[in-house]
Amino acid sequence: MGRPKLLLPWSGTSVLGHLIDQWQALKAEQVAVVSAADDSLIQAELDRLGFSANDRVLNAAPERGMFSSIRCAAQWPGWKTDLTHWAIVLGDQPHISRETLQTIISFSAANPERICLPEQGGHRRHPVFLPRQVFVQLPNSEATDLKAFLESLPIPAASCELNDPALELDIDTPDDYDRAVNLTRSA
Repeated sequence: MGRPKLLLPWSGTSVLGHLIDQWQALKAEQVAVVSAADDSLIQAELDRLGFSANDRVLNAAPERGMFSSIRCAAQWPGWKTDLTHWAIVLGDQPHISRETLQTIISFSAANPERICLPEQGGHRRHPVFLPRQVFVQLPNSEATDLKAFLESLPIPAASCELNDPALELDIDTPDDYDRAVNLTRSA
């Protein structure tokens, strides 16, 4: 990609800036960003965006994969104590529309005790909404990834079937980035 994908241009800012703006516009009670502890480029972008250092979660072992970042977030002591749900949001999906995210948020609100996630074409997608009673189990989980963690729980997940092709795309290559930009333009 030539640079970290979170720093690619998006909607007049960066992918990271767009995601933060998007979740703030959706009235998330708290937005936190997990990044590698030694990622000076991401930290510089968060500084440029004016994103509070108090809402940054540093992952000392990002080479262990996405689930290590999720577990870091669950162990982080900076969460507001009155939060009831957490959305696990991928950094490489800035193209998911506010309307789709609002639908998932509303679905989660209607199913407050359940793990909620969108489903597209018979496949579960991100973002994943976790109620407090699930989120607090993450730090001690021995699961190898989020899917295994969710499958190990006695609470069945509730899926919100959506017809949004954006849910199927992660930005992993320059072609993916171009497709994501085009999806946003055609929306």
